Amino acid sequence: MRLNVFLQQAGVGSRREAERLVEQGRIKVNGALAVATTPVEEGDQVTFDGAAISPAKRDLPRVFLLNKPLDVLVTTRDHKGRAMVFDLPAFQKPGLPRLMTVGRLDVNSEGLLVLSDDGGLAQAMMSPANALERHYRVRIRGRFDARQLAELARGVTIDGLRYRGAQFEEEEDKGGRSNSWYRVVLTEGKNREIRRLVQHFGGVVNRLIRTKYGPFDLGDLESGEMREVPPRAVTRLIETLASKSGAETP
Repeated sequence: MRLNVFLQQAGVGSRREAERLVEQGRIKVNGALAVATTPVEEGDQVTFDGAAISPAKRDLPRVFLLNKPLDVLVTTRDHKGRAMVFDLPAFQKPGLPRLMTVGRLDVNSEGLLVLSDDGGLAQAMMSPANALERHYRVRIRGRFDARQLAELARGVTIDGLRYRGAQFEEEEDKGGRSNSWYRVVLTEGKNREIRRLVQHFGGVVNRLIRTKYGPFDLGDLESGEMREVPPRAVTRLIETLASKSGAETP
């Protein structure tokens, strides 16, 4: 764990305050004066002005990865009686906590959906300020030219709404088709963002698959399958978000 994250969780102060205490020589790890890059491992003794400190004990958030199938809604209720992700067999397993989704995928999209039992962590992952990358494979009827790709990378405004720069990279051209596959990277994830960007330039999305969200990959998850993220990876995520925001993340 990064020392400044450890100190935040121990209630010493904000990240910047913790860094100042380290610079002042008031923090020791295993009896040695700490520097900003000193790591803290499980079992290490950390002292502040000679007094032992430790992070507040709390249950580590749980994070799950789901391969969302096509034509399934990401919602907890639907008055039309349509299929919803929480009705999938993966959610009927005993022992699952109450989960909330990290962002959404629309009914016509598929692929990686991240879920957590911790609302603060979910909000931090979705926050535009943390700019976690979302990766997609997108099939489009049509094709972008070089000027349009450059404009997408700079960011565009559609109907008064500003969209951050998005990276569109065409996959190998198979030739002789009306459809093109692109690999797309976003850092914001507004509602139906990719579809609106494509439509803005005269194309139509006819398949959209999310393959990555932040540090998590779809990997070999089958459609409808859900898998829990190992605790060590959850801890790394929390540390990364804390370092981005400069504030404690659950």
